[in-house]
Amino acid sequence: MAEISEGKTNRLAGSGSPYLLQHAGNPVDWHPWSPEVFLKARSEDKPVFLSIGYSTCHWCHVMEKESFSDPEVAAMMNETFVCVKVDREERPDVDHLYMTVCQLLTGSGGWPLTIVMTPDREPFFAGTYFPREDRYGQPGMMQIIPEIKELWEGDREKVYSNAREISEGIRTFMAPDLPASPGDHLSERTYLSLADQYDSRHGGFGSAPKFPVFSNLLFLMRYWGRTGESQALAMVRQTLDAMRKGGIYDHMGYGLHRYSTDERWFAPHFEKMLYDQALAVLAYTEAFGATGEEQFRETAREILSYALRDLQSPEGGFYSAEDADSEGEEGKFYTWTAGELDELLDEEEALAVKEVYNTSDAGNFLTGSGQPTGRNILYLSPDTKSHPEGPGMSSNQLDNTLKRIREKLMAARASRVRPMRDDKIMTDWNGLMIAALAKAAGAFQESSYADAAEKALGFIQRNLMDKKGGLLHLHYGEGEEVAAFLDDYAYLLWGVLELHQYTYRADLLTLALRLASEMVDQFGDTENGGFFLTPGDNNSPLTRQKPSFDGAIPSGNAVAAMSLLRLSRLTARQDLEEEGHKTLRAFATEMETGPAGFTHMISALDMAQNSTAEVIIVGDPHKDDTKRFIQAMQRSYLPTVTSALVDPGAPDPAIKELIPYVSDMKTVDGKAAAYVCRNFTCLPPTTDPQEMLGTLSGKKVSGS
Repeated sequence: MAEISEGKTNRLAGSGSPYLLQHAGNPVDWHPWSPEVFLKARSEDKPVFLSIGYSTCHWCHVMEKESFSDPEVAAMMNETFVCVKVDREERPDVDHLYMTVCQLLTGSGGWPLTIVMTPDREPFFAGTYFPREDRYGQPGMMQIIPEIKELWEGDREKVYSNAREISEGIRTFMAPDLPASPGDHLSERTYLSLADQYDSRHGGFGSAPKFPVFSNLLFLMRYWGRTGESQALAMVRQTLDAMRKGGIYDHMGYGLHRYSTDERWFAPHFEKMLYDQALAVLAYTEAFGATGEEQFRETAREILSYALRDLQSPEGGFYSAEDADSEGEEGKFYTWTAGELDELLDEEEALAVKEVYNTSDAGNFLTGSGQPTGRNILYLSPDTKSHPEGPGMSSNQLDNTLKRIREKLMAARASRVRPMRDDKIMTDWNGLMIAALAKAAGAFQESSYADAAEKALGFIQRNLMDKKGGLLHLHYGEGEEVAAFLDDYAYLLWGVLELHQYTYRADLLTLALRLASEMVDQFGDTENGGFFLTPGDNNSPLTRQKPSFDGAIPSGNAVAAMSLLRLSRLTARQDLEEEGHKTLRAFATEMETGPAGFTHMISALDMAQNSTAEVIIVGDPHKDDTKRFIQAMQRSYLPTVTSALVDPGAPDPAIKELIPYVSDMKTVDGKAAAYVCRNFTCLPPTTDPQEMLGTLSGKKVSGS
């Protein structure tokens, strides 16, 4: 938990949010977001200053130190505004709305997000980070605040007119499109758009800063799987390989940093987010299934080792993130001076670090102006083979040397001041990690991952499901409760479905159906299809939002559509199938306009438009013949295929209620059998796992 600064505290001191607590010692009279804030602003005739960020945000820390901790800035803010601080992870609805405002008004966005609005919540000023004083043409807080005060007091009519115009524009922008039928060409258009944006030299999409958008990679693998387009898979291979070798990857402690500040994945922004680890594991695991290349399995395992070691709580839930900064310096925990390396390592090891991880005496980590900092980011050269080579060493010698290096550097890191860990446990991001663990458990046949996923799910069921059965958004250990948003239901549903695909437990299928039903009831747009971010009774600002664009994580609507389609086809629930199709129709116009921004949604569309399959395995789960079917399913690249298990010796009546069409399925001559079904019509059973795979894929299966 974040520590509160010494001395007097403000109204944030009682919060559970680590981000809000980071500002609890500011001289700014911060308020948490609430309806009472706007009543106060109206009674005092002041505009509202809204600042949004998150606990591991580097520039949020900078603005907190430069401006919000400064008595002179704080005095001006307190005199001019009612000041509100919001944790974007705690209130994604507030963040999504006002980030959209900022992007539309300024052409860009980011955190910390700065908004000034009327007491009616209508914005009239937007920006991101502001220094204390003017700097290189960028206005500072000392200039901005008096200008806003003068405008508010001197031309109120203009302020309200502009605010109403902006708010009306936002409502129009966010208004749902009329449902339409998505074209069957969207999948190809998406592939071509991604190919056009692809950086063929370094991997990934676009230029600096470069983010690991895993939804794009998952889409490209599915596109390759259906069409055989080799270039789609080649883009995935190169990108995943480049990220694994670059400085964005923590080569000692494992796990991925948030993004690369350059185009070649070298210099990271050092924070580590739970959702990046989960989505990376899903991508590397599926890449292993598609290619059989060991490096992808090894990377997925390493990322999971980091998440299980440093992010999983003793009770099972996963913490949200680790900061980029420690001791007031970004990346200090992860980088090394040449002197430190020489002191910690023997001569042979020090030489290997320079050769393999590209360190130098001057340091390869540069300042923003290009000057050496004296510190080194460890990374592998892009042309490094899957097995790196060392100075005059055999492969075995180098392996042993690198192992010793890692042990010594990790021991040294353990004595350093760690970056702050955001210890709130969020339902949505935990749902993603449950999905990743379950997927890896099947693909790598490692039950310990499924055990960790079940432990995380158990935590959510104990702590984040209220007495009425509904979900909560996050857990602080104690304190305030925040009701669930769409993403909580959609991502948890994804996780539960993946865990069912590994365990085949009927109770997980029951839970998945319950989550789907509650999601539709609470968030569904009955008129136009798709899902709102907030439930109908939520105190949302300005307008109810229906986000559909994939950012760092896929949109809740896209994940909902995919999961509803998978669940409906496994259980023959036509109502869920129709909800999935309604969601795709709701965003058809948006997908047509810019398909590359909706890759997860278009993966769902691809599944809806093309034939998928369900597999029912009938057999004793403890016998080898049944296990061979299960392992064949789990270890193969079959991303749109769902499956279930029927044990004829101990039939679970719930399975036949959940999946009615399995009632007459039996073993064949006492042997385990698999039934491949399409459109709820099943082929004759087979007792041969390879014949089952051939029916499903029509080609040789890799990665088994």
